[in-house]
Amino acid sequence: MSSTCGVFTLGDAMITLNPSITGPLRFVPNFERKVGGAELNFAVGCARLGLRTKWLSRLGKDEFGRFIYNFARGEGIDMEYVSFINGFSTSLNFKEIREDGSGKTFYYRHQSPILTLEPEDIQETMFENIHLIHITGVFLAIDYKNIEIVKRIIEIATKKRIPVSFDPNIRLKLWTIEEAQSVYFEIFPHVDILLTGLDEINMITGSNSEGELASLARHYSIDQLVIKDGANGSKVYSNGKWYRKNAFKVKAIDTVGAGDGFDAGYVYGYLHGLSLDERLELGNSVGALVTTVSGDNEGLPYLEEVSAFMQKEAIIER
Repeated sequence: MSSTCGVFTLGDAMITLNPSITGPLRFVPNFERKVGGAELNFAVGCARLGLRTKWLSRLGKDEFGRFIYNFARGEGIDMEYVSFINGFSTSLNFKEIREDGSGKTFYYRHQSPILTLEPEDIQETMFENIHLIHITGVFLAIDYKNIEIVKRIIEIATKKRIPVSFDPNIRLKLWTIEEAQSVYFEIFPHVDILLTGLDEINMITGSNSEGELASLARHYSIDQLVIKDGANGSKVYSNGKWYRKNAFKVKAIDTVGAGDGFDAGYVYGYLHGLSLDERLELGNSVGALVTTVSGDNEGLPYLEEVSAFMQKEAIIER
């Protein structure tokens, strides 16, 4: 499969206000306007790697909505199914970044334009020439109705035999872990690639032991259970065994968006038939590069940048 592989994702997008200094948000005097959102970050990551990327969303018919639309269109993302909605303000979030690169996000997304999306808006024609559908728990958490929307998408994916990747992306500010678990366990049987952080899968299942995670994958027929563990690297359970790759050592400035970048890298490797080890390595490299730049998606690399980075690291290891 060539670089004409098509990827579909859907979700909210926000204006992200990045702090001018590190430390608690209450002491930050200025903010820089950026664009964020887990699904949009993933879409940008895929587009920069050369995948044809289609994004479904709703934006406020306001200046911030136009800014997001122009940004995504400029990244080469297919915007056919992105609409402006009157009477709904484009969502915002403020980021807090600590000295070690870790951070928190404070959301202002009440009455998000994405709430106007209905299950009947999902049509089979949206998925023409699509080779993978990517869903995240953020979209599911925004509104109960979104669960029905995702079920509709899964129904179409099953009919068209399109593989589904899923990143739980737990947002406990939007729903409880019990609510999330109930929905996730309903979705897992339809997931081909589960891309989750180690801390997230522990929250979902109450365990992070490899034996129990392998049992989870077998029970729900998840073809590839991918565990992201930041500086400790990543691993995937598939074909009855675990595959592991160490993380690349970089100076992390901002870790937000690294998981979305990993997902894009792994999906690219999957669609291009790379081995499981190579998919992990590609995901690790994209995630690492994201952390070296402040912002949700500014650090998402182009394919040539990933290749150069991986070649350089290979030389250093020798």
